[in-house]
Amino acid sequence: MAIRATAAVAAIGMSAQASAVNFKAGDYDLTLYGYGRLNASYDVDSNQALSTRSGSYADLAGNDNAADGHFGADAFQSRIGLTTVSPEGVKINVEGDFRGGGGGSLRLRHAYGEYNGVLMGQTWSNFNSFVGNTSTLDFDSLPGLAGLQGRVAQARYTTGPFSVSLEDPQASLIDATAVTAPGVQVGVDGNGDPIFAGRTTASTQKDSMPALTARMEDSAGGLSYSAAVLAHQIGFDDGTNDDSAFGFATFVAAKMALTDMITIQGTLTYTDGANSYLYRSGENFGAASGYVNGNSLETLSGYGGSVGAGLNLGGGRSINIGYGYVEVDWDDAVDDGIDVADESEKNQAVMANYQWTPVKNVMMGVEYQFLKRENVDGTDGDANRILFAAQYNF
Repeated sequence: MAIRATAAVAAIGMSAQASAVNFKAGDYDLTLYGYGRLNASYDVDSNQALSTRSGSYADLAGNDNAADGHFGADAFQSRIGLTTVSPEGVKINVEGDFRGGGGGSLRLRHAYGEYNGVLMGQTWSNFNSFVGNTSTLDFDSLPGLAGLQGRVAQARYTTGPFSVSLEDPQASLIDATAVTAPGVQVGVDGNGDPIFAGRTTASTQKDSMPALTARMEDSAGGLSYSAAVLAHQIGFDDGTNDDSAFGFATFVAAKMALTDMITIQGTLTYTDGANSYLYRSGENFGAASGYVNGNSLETLSGYGGSVGAGLNLGGGRSINIGYGYVEVDWDDAVDDGIDVADESEKNQAVMANYQWTPVKNVMMGVEYQFLKRENVDGTDGDANRILFAAQYNF
């Protein structure tokens, strides 16, 4: 019960199925659920709004001269889902929202079947937990949360608090040549103009194996906790050169109820060769997991975490504040002469909100955000944002 309650509070965008529409079709039990939601944002500084008005780290560094003051609103986070349970106990869930195609198109979120602890299909990655998440109005939330915070195709087995899975791997590579450092002249072209070393796109990434994950998630008294590990293979093959490397990631997450009114929670993540699983570490989500150095593949590491607190004021009112931070270690790539100057090295955010449930199944809230990004070359930038949300569950 503690884990279920934690997940419901941490993911405010997830519909509460306790208020869903339940009915029967023959011997099948069906549950129709979802919500309609308005998200609105005002960017005090540069325009950092994605669809659902979430804050973006793209183009945040070096934004001093960007135009100030941007308002926008949309309802793309709204969703609908259907769960059925057969007479034999087979559960099937299909759910979508309208964030696809940049916003407005139906997007598949969940589509899976489950029986006797065996799950097949697309749903939340097993390398994921909501236990340590702070409740935010921002759909994409804080950097440094536990694991992928996304949904992937997978095969999973769960027994009690323990689960293992084979999943569609998530990784990206930086293709580059590293004969000399970027900016160093390596020759001249036919017109006598200098040629400088830098990034190319010659190599081709490949995935040869699924990602393997294992997770433990449980609770004791007022403490809920989760820990997980992930291993996968990254590789490239450009027809002439090929190489592969082993990548891994791990996280821990916990939430503690100090009193009936106050909770504290946090997460820690470390990755090496698996930065796609380091949440919001790159241009906006996962950073590159490795880079091509000549004919070899080198891994990149990173770490991050989040910490937050929630205060239940009673009467359906709450205050939540959280901080998240991620950092990617690009030093080896720089030493090898790879052009990564514009890559994000540090992303961080502070989010504080007030949420109110005036009547059952209705939530309204306002949130302040401060986002900051620093690139490898030292260029940085920050932004202040205000969000408003109204959600009606069914």
